[in-house]
Parts: sequence; structure tokens; C-alpha cells
Amino acid sequence: MFANYLIGLREGLEASLVVVILVAYLVRSDRRQLLPAIWTGVAAAVAISLGFGALLTFGPQGLTFEAQEAIGGGLSIVAVGFVTWMIFWMARSARGLSSQLRGALDAAAQTGRRSLVVVAMLAVGREGLETALFLWAATKAAARDNASTTAPLIGALLGLLTAVVLGVLVYRGALKLDLAAFFRWTGVFLIFVAAGVLAYGVHDLQEAGILPGLHSLAFDVSHVIEPGSLVGALLKGVFNFSPATTWLEAIAWWAYVVPVLTLFVRAVRRPATTAPAPQRGRTTEGATA
Repeated sequence: MFANYLIGLREGLEASLVVVILVAYLVRSDRRQLLPAIWTGVAAAVAISLGFGALLTFGPQGLTFEAQEAIGGGLSIVAVGFVTWMIFWMARSARGLSSQLRGALDAAAQTGRRSLVVVAMLAVGREGLETALFLWAATKAAARDNASTTAPLIGALLGLLTAVVLGVLVYRGALKLDLAAFFRWTGVFLIFVAAGVLAYGVHDLQEAGILPGLHSLAFDVSHVIEPGSLVGALLKGVFNFSPATTWLEAIAWWAYVVPVLTLFVRAVRRPATTAPAPQRGRTTEGATA
């Protein structure tokens, strides 16, 4: 549940910060009449994300076991790709997110209200689609192991609610977050979570007969870490750790963690590019991301 709480918190906080920046900029630039367009875009993004989650949940039903495993494994790998892209994008763009969104908002406002709806929908919807895909992979993994399928959803919901509260506090000026540190540490944690999802996706593809080596185990520590034990449940719920891991799963895990973690550490250590000084007579408005 904790891993899904963290996913919900991180994705929700990204979406909340986007909304905070857009709303704050419109309010401070005395364009409150455009706020309904922003909220319409946010509502559309939420509806699309929920619809996408429902499609993932009910779409594969009725297919053969092999087809379901093939779809599950493929989408799990896609989810890892999305999360990896999100981790690096936020590490690279967090400092300039506010100015990017304000520029997009100004351009959309000149075009019309529909453009504002699209800007808000795309900015928030990306986070929603990533969350839906990742949660679907988590619930499918729980179902395969006969664990609670509601725990990942509850964890993510709590994370999203926490993110909304933090967003409101940031907007009101009651809370200042060290976003660089937050996204840095959660990024490291999510790399290990994503590696577990990747290994799980590889196992699904082995179950489907697409990849070989289903019965070739790299290790089996089931006698030490029982799947039904508290430690086993925690490792499975947070990192998708399987006590009986095939060679292909182990290779995929290490082949992901080592290069991705190395590149991420280099990315966050890279000094930020100094932004050009604002022109005289102009002020910087909006929330800071």
C-alpha cells in the first residue's frame, strides 16, 4: 500500500502544483473569468483517467489466460516506461515548470477558452493516465498473489487526497515545499518500485509463453521469506519482490535499476541552468514550482 500511496502522492502533487500555478496566475493577472475553463479541463482529465482505468480493468475479461498475461505483461512494461519518463522529466523540469505553464496559458488565453480547457486537461490528464496504468499493474499483481486488490487503490487514494491538501496549503501560502528534495528522494524510491513492476511484467510474459525460462529460477527464498508473512507481504506490496524469481526477471531488474539509477543521480546532481534576468519593468507572477 505504501508504494501506491507514494505514487498517488507524487502524481497527485504534480497535478495539484499544475492547477495551483494555473489558478494563481489567472487570479494574479486579474483574469478570474477564465477560471471555469481551467476547472473544466481538470474535470475532463479526471473523467478520462477514470475511464482509462475502467477500460484496463474490464477490457481483458473474457480472454484466455495466455492473452490476459500477455496484455498484463505488456502494459506493465509500458507503465514502467511512463513512470521512468515522469521521474526524469520532473527532475529536469521542476525548476522551470511555473514559467512553462504560464507561457502555455498566455498562448491559450489568446486563442480562446477551449484552448485553456485543453491546456489544463493535458497537463493534469498525463498524471492521471500514468497513475491509472501503474495502479492497474499493482492490482493485477495483487490479484495474482491472492492478496487484497483494494489495498493499492486505497493507498493511491490516500496519496491523492494528501496531495490535494498540500496543493491547497501551497496555494494559500501556508506551506512551502522543498520540491527538488521531494522529487529527488521519491524518484529514487520509484526507480526500485518500477524495477519490481518490470520484473512482474516479464513474469507475465513468461506465463503467456512469449518469453522463455518460466521454470528456470535464479533463486528461491520462499523458505526464508514466506509469501504470506508480514515481511513477504511488505516486500511484495512495495517492491513487487517475489521469493521465487526467474533468471529473466532478475536480469531485467538489474538491467533497469543500474543504468536508470545512475542516470538519475547524474541528472539531479547536474547544476541548474541559470535563468535569464527578467526585463526591467516586468514582474514574475504565479506560484513557484
